[in-house]
Amino acid sequence: MSRMTGTVSRGIRCPIFKEGDDLAKIIPATVIEAAECDGFSLHDRDVVAITESVVARTQGNYCTIDDIAEDVRNKLGGNDIGVIFPITSRNRFSVLLSGIARGAKKIFLMFSYPSDEVGNAFLTLDDLDEKGVNPYSDVLTEEQFHELFGDPVHEFTGVNYVDYYRDLIKAQGCECEIIFANQAKAILDYTKNVLTCDIHTRARSKRILKSLGANVCGLDDLLTAPVNGSGYNEKYGLLGSNKATDEKVKLFPRDSQELVEKIQKNFYDLTGKCIEVMVYGDGAFKDPQGKIWELADPVVSPFYTKGLIGTPNEVKIKYLADNDYAELKGEELKEAIKQTISKKDSDLVGKMVSEGTTPRQLTDLIGSLCDLTSGSGDKGTPVVLVQGYFDNYTND
Repeated sequence: MSRMTGTVSRGIRCPIFKEGDDLAKIIPATVIEAAECDGFSLHDRDVVAITESVVARTQGNYCTIDDIAEDVRNKLGGNDIGVIFPITSRNRFSVLLSGIARGAKKIFLMFSYPSDEVGNAFLTLDDLDEKGVNPYSDVLTEEQFHELFGDPVHEFTGVNYVDYYRDLIKAQGCECEIIFANQAKAILDYTKNVLTCDIHTRARSKRILKSLGANVCGLDDLLTAPVNGSGYNEKYGLLGSNKATDEKVKLFPRDSQELVEKIQKNFYDLTGKCIEVMVYGDGAFKDPQGKIWELADPVVSPFYTKGLIGTPNEVKIKYLADNDYAELKGEELKEAIKQTISKKDSDLVGKMVSEGTTPRQLTDLIGSLCDLTSGSGDKGTPVVLVQGYFDNYTND
């Protein structure tokens, strides 16, 4: 009988990881134990994905508000700072903002609108249309914003982020002035010292501001080296960090290519199977209700084994059924499609038969699947086993 299932994604319940734990040993042992306990087998080209949080925690990759404050003072002077394009997130940005404020005398906080970079919305485009506001050109003071739109709160969290961020800044003894704008250069009417906090558009923001003479840093320029013995990330700095306590953040993991390759080797030594391994953070998908598209990390996967390089190379079965084999049905149709799949070109880019397949990196696709599988709360499954991802309709 032919196999009836395709891709399977399993959350693997794990120990509670702490600093210094040996992931290269624990991860294979835990997955193998899960397979024995729940009665499934491991196969070549299975994917084991480990959440970035586990990797960073075992590395002890943390920094404090005081570490952030010192780096801000050293790099931006410690006086007036324009903090632009922050995402509105208690988990992702609140502790960073406290550290930035502790390292400055006054902050000019510039929100993008109607939403932040990852889709957390103050307003809708319809709200702007109703008030005749042009988000591409109009710069609003806090007073103007409130006169036009009142005091909007986040749809899901119920937080008023304007008040919340202002209170965080003032709690550090720092003055605060808030504006709303979508052009990075708008901040230069207030200060020439700028910390640009956008994630995926940061290179453009820094380029524009530097061309206009600003003293600019991004979040990726802070904590790129240890401060007072802290953790760090030489590539991403504070990007990808998460709140650990009210005074400390966990940074994005570093130096983990060797780790994923060692885990792969240990799986092979223990099982004889060549299993792909990756570290993943936020997936990249958009919520249709809240419009949040999730990716607050700088990348979905910072480290992965070489079998995960590339993009899918797939034909569209429904295209074949509706076009090439429209006159066939039943077993004859099934066999014709299987034959086409088995003989498909090694590179289908631009071919009509692949139209509508997902043109994304494998690590982004699999990482998004893993993020949805593991969740972000109390499931206790920071490791995900994905099986059958590289199979197709011809594999029995």
